[in-house]
Amino acid sequence: MSIWAIIPVKPFAMAKSRLSSVLSPEQRQVLSMRMLTHMLDELAKVPDLERRLVVSRDPKVLSLARRHKAFTVQETEPYTGLNNALVRARLVAQTFGVHAILVLPMDLPMMRAEHISNLLAQMHPSEPSLLLVPDRHEKGTNALLSNPPDLVSFSYGPNSLQIHQQSALNKGAFVKIVHEQALQLDIDYPSDLELLYGGSLVRPLL
Repeated sequence: MSIWAIIPVKPFAMAKSRLSSVLSPEQRQVLSMRMLTHMLDELAKVPDLERRLVVSRDPKVLSLARRHKAFTVQETEPYTGLNNALVRARLVAQTFGVHAILVLPMDLPMMRAEHISNLLAQMHPSEPSLLLVPDRHEKGTNALLSNPPDLVSFSYGPNSLQIHQQSALNKGAFVKIVHEQALQLDIDYPSDLELLYGGSLVRPLL
């Protein structure tokens, strides 16, 4: 079964602005680069993932992704939002005949290859299915595993978890919410960094 991971990435210079109270612009760029590198390296270790596809409008992001042997998709200009960027990436994957896609943010520093393998093992390959991993607030979508790739419309934004879940249920698909702690911590706020580093912001970024 052909499964691709799709990772949308903001321009490094614009990433993690909510961390500006604790990290300088240079530190935020380094953090973003290291988290994307971590994501790509861990996904490369997952046997059941055929490809990793990074979508971004930042040439630096796309260059880093290609150095790590990932496929890349350039976003359209002017920028029309995360959901449209993901549609563009999904269409590229579908031209290669993929059976399922796994959408992940690049900022999951606790993620390891085995967590993704465990998630893929829970998919129902013989029927339409959607597996969702929530963020730690149980509102956002930190992982979306969709079989087929276009089972639901992308609805990232407020309450995306509930919207994605209901959309798949409305189509009679198998839906499962997977609480994998290592995939539920994304890095958006200083409090997320504190959880990652045990309350200390002076340790290395990753």
